[in-house]
Amino acid sequence: MNVVDKWLENLQNSTKESKQKVENEKIQSGEYFLSYRLCGVKSYERGKLSFYKSKILKNGFIGKGTKLDGYKVVNSYSYPELKNEEDENILAMASALYSHYRFNYSEDSLSGTLGYMLAKEVLLTNRCYFDCNKLPLQFQAEPFHVVYDFKLYRGEFTLKSNIDKTEYRVIETTPPLLMDIKENRVYELDVDIELYRQLLNAPKIDKEDIGKVFTAVSKTAPNIEIHTPKTISTKKIETKPTPKISFKDSFFKLNFLYETYSLKYFPRDALRTFYEENQKIELTKDLGYEDKVKERLESFGFVFQNVNNDLYVFLNEHKRQEQLLIWKEFLNFHMPKLQEEGWVIERDEAFEMTFESASNVVVESENVNNWFTLSFNLEFNGVSQPIAPLVTSIIAEFDDFSQMPEIINIEVSKNHFVEVSSKQIQPIIKTIVELFDKKDKSEKLEISAYDSHLIEFMDEDVIWRGSKEILELSNKLKNFKGIKKVEPPKCLNANLREYQQEGLNWLNFLYEFKFGGILADDMGLGKTVQTLAHISRLKEEGKLTNPSLIVMPTSLIANWKNEAKKFTPNLRVLSLHGNDRADRFDDIENYDILLTTYPLVVKDQKRFNEYKFFYIILDEAQKIKNPKTQMAIALKTFKSDYRLALSGTPIENHLGELWSIFSFLMPGFLESLSFFRMYYQTPIEKEHNFERQNLLNRRVQPFMVRRTKEKVADELPEKSEIIKYTQFESAQSKLYESIRVTMEKKVQEAVREKGLGSSHITLLDALLKLRQVCCDPSLLKIEEAQKVQESAKLELLLDLVDELLQEGRKILIFSQFTSMLAIIEEKIKEQEISYTKLTGSTRNREEVLETFTSGKADIFLISLKAGGVGLNLVEADTVIHYDPWWNPAVENQATDRVHRIGQTKAVFVYKLIVENTIEQKILELQTRKQAIQDAIYDTDNQQENINFSGNELLELLKS
Repeated sequence: MNVVDKWLENLQNSTKESKQKVENEKIQSGEYFLSYRLCGVKSYERGKLSFYKSKILKNGFIGKGTKLDGYKVVNSYSYPELKNEEDENILAMASALYSHYRFNYSEDSLSGTLGYMLAKEVLLTNRCYFDCNKLPLQFQAEPFHVVYDFKLYRGEFTLKSNIDKTEYRVIETTPPLLMDIKENRVYELDVDIELYRQLLNAPKIDKEDIGKVFTAVSKTAPNIEIHTPKTISTKKIETKPTPKISFKDSFFKLNFLYETYSLKYFPRDALRTFYEENQKIELTKDLGYEDKVKERLESFGFVFQNVNNDLYVFLNEHKRQEQLLIWKEFLNFHMPKLQEEGWVIERDEAFEMTFESASNVVVESENVNNWFTLSFNLEFNGVSQPIAPLVTSIIAEFDDFSQMPEIINIEVSKNHFVEVSSKQIQPIIKTIVELFDKKDKSEKLEISAYDSHLIEFMDEDVIWRGSKEILELSNKLKNFKGIKKVEPPKCLNANLREYQQEGLNWLNFLYEFKFGGILADDMGLGKTVQTLAHISRLKEEGKLTNPSLIVMPTSLIANWKNEAKKFTPNLRVLSLHGNDRADRFDDIENYDILLTTYPLVVKDQKRFNEYKFFYIILDEAQKIKNPKTQMAIALKTFKSDYRLALSGTPIENHLGELWSIFSFLMPGFLESLSFFRMYYQTPIEKEHNFERQNLLNRRVQPFMVRRTKEKVADELPEKSEIIKYTQFESAQSKLYESIRVTMEKKVQEAVREKGLGSSHITLLDALLKLRQVCCDPSLLKIEEAQKVQESAKLELLLDLVDELLQEGRKILIFSQFTSMLAIIEEKIKEQEISYTKLTGSTRNREEVLETFTSGKADIFLISLKAGGVGLNLVEADTVIHYDPWWNPAVENQATDRVHRIGQTKAVFVYKLIVENTIEQKILELQTRKQAIQDAIYDTDNQQENINFSGNELLELLKS
């Protein structure tokens, strides 16, 4: 190096040094601070991170400093005066990295992704130095590009890279870091750490192996830049490709053959380089020709998908009928021409797609005792197959069957399709949708004469065999001009029962006169489907001008969505529930039904008040029985054209609950609450005034429809209710009496001091403790109770369950206490009885239900609150109420999970009661509350004694 070159090098170094001094000068000279020292290696080892107590000298460089105990620094035990907020964040990261070393802090453990993050944060402090360098390391934004080369020395090749320099140090994090200790710079390497290590350990290579090694390395690491050895020859390919189509199952793939090389369409790089033995192949793709091939196939109607850079065409469920027509035309017409042009066509053994035409579409009918059986069959090639199981995918594909193409291809077996005209198949599909459960695979359909109007008109090309009476009756009913009734909507996928049809007529009456009303049918009688049918019908008639809002308990959201999808697919349903619901409000106008929950009414009140709804419908409307709640008040502010309430129990405790619902439906209909109490509630409940009872009944009768299962569901099996009594043994009896006496004194003292109205919490606590003793002493978390090993009711339950299981019963066990269910669960486990459990904390609700309904469990443990509504459990035939609840309506709702439409077995309901305890008083209270409900529903039951007062609750403690 001459004098000039040396001078220029010194000039450059002094400039760099001056710039880096600026970073040191940011720290006040003479003050101690925490500095970091990084070391890297040139071989397969981890980087090192050390901590120093340092200061900046007057010359602008860092001093030697004092090395600190790494464990104490990382775990914040010492040196607080050296650390700032930036250091605390770094040391927290270091603590996480070194946590597996426990009390042995290791400097050489800087590795992995966390090691990279830690090193980068340290570098950004400008207080990180390499070993004894006086200036801080600078992290560079641009990665360092690694290039490998085969170096020939004395007849052997070695693999070298541009980081093989003495001034470079590698920190093997993920990704790895490169330190330039001469320039005080740190780079991120653009190479995988594992690949870096393997290439670093490459052995010396003989000349005869260099081609093999180079080809293998190039294929293994295509993203690494490796210079080609001079011993490797290059072959260039520039030719027009041959299109290649490969069929398999229900898809095909498009590739291009360049000589013997099969290439994918992607990536769209003209030059493709790869290696074979001692040869480098440089293939120039004809991108223009490839595009023309792709466009030609697209002109046939195919839509390509990019899967791992391959072009695929799949026969999927989306617009399946449209795709089948495209595939049929391609296979029968276009593909032979392409083969003549030289295209390569490959068929996998698994690929077979055939098409043929149907001989006949046949309907067979038979009349047996005014019930008609219908079967729909497809005849082809001497074979007859039932249509219903074959058209489920077609039903799912078309929301509007009038949009079907003229030709429909029905898949009769795997990729074997039979062609029919839509004029033939469309009315049959509509009939199946109306009368079949879509999951039903049966070949025949039973339909009553009453429902014959649901049969669609059959095209003359459809062959009708057997009795045509059902067809004639269908036409007569459709043209009947006598008694006016509302027809169910055409798209309703349900066979309405007679009382449901009457309910639909009644809903239409309310609609025509703009009245509100309560549909108060028993649980399980189909309030949901009647409501959906009504809304669906209004939509079909073009009267549904705005979306309708349905409010319900959270547990019923899924049920409403499923029922709407199943019964009224023409209704567009939007769920305004969940944490992401806010994003869906702007889309409200595009839907017919909006679903929300009672807890969200207040939270989303402002958003709901922005809209006017067609209907506001409250399901389980007893939720607004208290008119003073924020929820009830908020709902009354919502704007709508019509309002409707659904509730199997509109009255649970007193008549004021009925007023609250009607005040939402038709404000002022029952006057003010004070007037209602004075004129109706007090005279009826306290004075036994039957004249006022009659007046109230007559007033609400047109606007409340209630049908019980006993009256309308003749097919329901018998329900037997059995009360099983038991008695305490000595220890449990003494515990109960001790608790009763103690709590009675406590309640009386509270009543004297605060009055009965203000002693509510004390009273409820007393009642709770007595109920817990009856269930099982261990529920009571006091030392005295824990000593009692007896549990009379639990023994009664286990004996009863054993007896019932021997009879082959399927059992539901309800309890208000989830902790009691846990105790029962342990006992059942001990006896190795199959069971499942549902409580409010259950997350996999559907899975739990499936376990019982599929027959995998004999016993279903259910908390009354979590499973009292919204479940269909007709697979069970026995209900056990382990502990009585104050409100009979709640227990009845739970029992209705089993005793409902669809039940074919006799149902037995057991109530377990401990004699001479609060539980007997609860039974008496249930009877009184039931009388309130019966009086308003049924005028024949007016003479029942329905009077009770708040003071009577205190008497519960006397037993």
